[in-house]
Amino acid sequence: MRVWHSLDEIPADLGRTAVVIGNFDGVHLGHQHVVRTAREIADADGLRVVAVTFDPHPMAVLRPDHAPVTLTDLDSRARLLTEAGADDVFVIRFSREIAAWTPEEFIERILVDGLHARHVVVGANFRFGNRAAGDVATLERAGAAGDFVVDGIALDGGPQVWSSTYVRTCLTAGDVEGAAEALGRPYSVTGVVVEGDKRGRELGFPTANVPVGALAVPADGVYAGWLRVLADADAPDFEPGEPMPTAISIGTNPTFAGVRDRRVEAYVLDRTDLDLYGRRVEVAFVGRIRGMVTFDGVDALVATIRDDVDRTRSLLGLV
Repeated sequence: MRVWHSLDEIPADLGRTAVVIGNFDGVHLGHQHVVRTAREIADADGLRVVAVTFDPHPMAVLRPDHAPVTLTDLDSRARLLTEAGADDVFVIRFSREIAAWTPEEFIERILVDGLHARHVVVGANFRFGNRAAGDVATLERAGAAGDFVVDGIALDGGPQVWSSTYVRTCLTAGDVEGAAEALGRPYSVTGVVVEGDKRGRELGFPTANVPVGALAVPADGVYAGWLRVLADADAPDFEPGEPMPTAISIGTNPTFAGVRDRRVEAYVLDRTDLDLYGRRVEVAFVGRIRGMVTFDGVDALVATIRDDVDRTRSLLGLV
């Protein structure tokens, strides 16, 4: 996978390409359908597939008060686009200057001069250029006058919802199963494990504290899922990248005073020996166990955590 962050980074000998364009936040099943369509076209014509995406999200620049919370960081988005079938990813650093480009400027600079597009595949509702004046018809006219073919792909998904907004709605409700249906995989977040209050270790359930920045997270509560190390790991007792069954807590630890920030804390089942500090991990959510509760004392909390662990095993099919 190659990731370019400016037109200057694109190789001069790139050749003709099949280009997909979009925000691709979450890389849900609709996004994957667009990339797979381009992949089929590219394979037939001997082309590379280049996925064009934007960072930050255009709404974060144009209307920051209305910008959606993001579902994937840029590294994860590039990885998921590649897994869907893209060869390369071109990240357009979105700014007001780029927002002012006319649709014709965007086509000429990005698609024609930059990526030498032979095919362009987008969602049927794709809009671009100043004041979102460009659409699929604009691309088709430019392609007919130039030398590329355009496919606008309907993304209604039939009975299945293909929408980043829908995924966010599911997460807000704690419905990680619904989010997974739209994504084609469990929803996950990534981050570098940092030291926390170590209360979990004191209780016999050490957790990895995973800051997720501005990423969307499910509603407060306890979830069953998997933790996977993304960074190189040299610990001898587990393989880097191997998913490990995990009970995940999201919230502010209401039983303990003084904790105000929302946290994602992951307890890898039956592992009290893992040293994950400083490692980049992915935490995937499979099912919701319960909402967040304030306990009268530590004994009640520990008893509930034990029940959470048992229910996690059941949800993950480990019993």
